[in-house]
Amino acid sequence: MINWQYFPKSDKIPNHLTKVIDVFEKEREQIDSENHQFSSDEVLSFLRNRLEEINFEIEKSKKQIDKIHIPVLFGRNGNLEKYFEADGLNKEKKTVIEVEAGRGVSNHQFLKDLFQASVMHDIEYLVIAVRNIYRASKDFEKVISFIDTLYASNRLKLPLTGILIIGY
Repeated sequence: MINWQYFPKSDKIPNHLTKVIDVFEKEREQIDSENHQFSSDEVLSFLRNRLEEINFEIEKSKKQIDKIHIPVLFGRNGNLEKYFEADGLNKEKKTVIEVEAGRGVSNHQFLKDLFQASVMHDIEYLVIAVRNIYRASKDFEKVISFIDTLYASNRLKLPLTGILIIGY
């Protein structure tokens, strides 16, 4: 089952993000974390073609040339000084995608994804996909609870327009 939650909850999910959910829905049986324990790269490989069809550039391999680099800092003469990598990018919609597997919650990778997207140049939307279940842990629910608390506390203002959490 594919679960999802869009934040802030007071906003309607943008159309381009519903298309991302549709991609996960179409590959649901292949990636379902209750029945499969694929790595994040394997999950991304199932999603790649459909995400590319909706204008996402997707990381092709772990080789430096195949990674997606998104600027963070610019140094002297406008030269790129710092960048972060993403699993997927839609430049037009200013959206990054991060697909996590086992360490998505246990190593707090989703927090790193949130931080990195928050400082990326010209990024407005973040999609984080995590397993629904990992070793009896309800990872999707844990991430939702954390992000919900972040928005409800109103103490930290994120520079992102929206965050979509997908449980697969």
